[in-house]
Amino acid sequence: MLRALEIRDMLIIDRLELTFQPGLNALTGETGAGKSILLDSLGFVLGWRGRAELVRQGAAQGEVVAEFELPEGHPAHAILEEAGLPGGQELILRRINTAEGRKTAWVNDRRCSGEVLRALSETLIELHGQHDDRGLLNPRGHRAMLDAYTGAGPYISDVRLAWSGMSRARKALAQTEFALAAMRAEEEFLRHSVAELDKLDPQPGEDADLDARRRMMQGAERIRDDVARAFDLLSGDGAEGKMVDAMRWLEGVSDTAGGQLEDPIAALARALVELGEAQDGVNACLQVLDFNPAELEDAEERLFAIRALARKHDVAPDDLGAFAETLRDRLNRLEAGDADLADQRAAVAEAQVLYDTAAAALSSARQKAAGRLDVAVMAELAPLKMERAVFQTEITPADPGPEGVDAVAFTVATNPGAPSGPLNKIASGGELSRFLLALKVCLTGEDSARTMIFDEIDRGVGGATADAVGRRLASLAQGGQVLVVTHSPQVAARAAHHWRVQKHVTGGQTLSTVIPLADPDRVDEIARMVAGDTITDEARAAARALLDA
Repeated sequence: MLRALEIRDMLIIDRLELTFQPGLNALTGETGAGKSILLDSLGFVLGWRGRAELVRQGAAQGEVVAEFELPEGHPAHAILEEAGLPGGQELILRRINTAEGRKTAWVNDRRCSGEVLRALSETLIELHGQHDDRGLLNPRGHRAMLDAYTGAGPYISDVRLAWSGMSRARKALAQTEFALAAMRAEEEFLRHSVAELDKLDPQPGEDADLDARRRMMQGAERIRDDVARAFDLLSGDGAEGKMVDAMRWLEGVSDTAGGQLEDPIAALARALVELGEAQDGVNACLQVLDFNPAELEDAEERLFAIRALARKHDVAPDDLGAFAETLRDRLNRLEAGDADLADQRAAVAEAQVLYDTAAAALSSARQKAAGRLDVAVMAELAPLKMERAVFQTEITPADPGPEGVDAVAFTVATNPGAPSGPLNKIASGGELSRFLLALKVCLTGEDSARTMIFDEIDRGVGGATADAVGRRLASLAQGGQVLVVTHSPQVAARAAHHWRVQKHVTGGQTLSTVIPLADPDRVDEIARMVAGDTITDEARAAARALLDA
């Protein structure tokens, strides 16, 4: 609910402070007095896009402050929390516009963006008028309005849940199809690679072993002759034979040498043992070096095959075995993919059935509610002298989505048999105002969270029709707050609170001000609206009659 509006240096307003009340608040005054400036200023502090130049001539900056009362559970609380702004039962919006056009905004003394202001405004103010494109004239919002009238919340929850489940199932199916398509595109490669790796069967560490054997065999031809010569020198005809002969000769004369040869003979015995070990080692080396040339060729061929596969698949030679398992797993998944695909397609079909069922239930509820709404609006149009007009809620198929498969549009035909069309295309100015009012009366229900503003919605009507407009505005204001800018005395008389907007000249400048009217002043203002500039006793009597009705 809008509690107060303070305006400084905006257009032809130097300083103005207004305190609004619950119920129906009427703003009246002569044409050009500045009533639209109040709405422009309110729209400015709410972040709406409007006039480019708002600062009063000669002022450095213009400023607007709006104070709202937020009951518990008001949707503005969620926006404040999401934006990280302080909340509470009181909401104060402040916005400044410099003469150079720079705008700055605050919410509860915390800086904020225009986007936050606009988001808040959607929960705070609802503007209706002949040029309204934010509310009832905007077809994009008609479905939500019908759903609110329907009480379709549970149906929409079911549809959203089913849509979410169907979206997840479709996404999973698409991912599986994409993965399988990618694997099928490389199926031949996978099968060839697995067969190739299985045939070679490389083992961890084999690359290093083969490389060592290859190097040894490559060098064997160069060193074997030298090793064989060394073995010959160490064996019977070489060192071993000479050492045996020497030991035999020494042992033959040892007894006559007085013990002088015992240590040399012992040393020779030890040397013969070491020599035997050397012979064994050299002989073993000869055995290793004694290889079949085909073995070298086989070793090189296998080593090169392992390294070629490693390069081909960009892995280390020791990782070829693990890589083969990875490819084999992909093949297994490909072979099992058809079964998975069938299961996921079945899941998508099941989710589609659930969505179709929920969407059909929502569509049925909307169709029934649309019929009730049409009857209710037609009943409201009769007292507004539009009993021949036809209002119809059209529901047509739309692309499926989280809120069903319906497109909703409010259409009118001003006379029976005439073609119907969108509200803002078919109805004239006065007719449009009454259509909007009748529709709003039917759609409002118990929702009083937002302040409703009607800008000259009574234009072009008078007499009993204007009285019917006033009564319906007063009905809308019960338990909530409605502001109406009006030229109709019948509408102004129905207001619980009345302000007159008027211009005056001060210091050569034309300024606008707003004056709250008590009962005596209200009589004169409504009499002026009845009679014009010259207020007669008859006009005052008519004004009193309107106020007492």
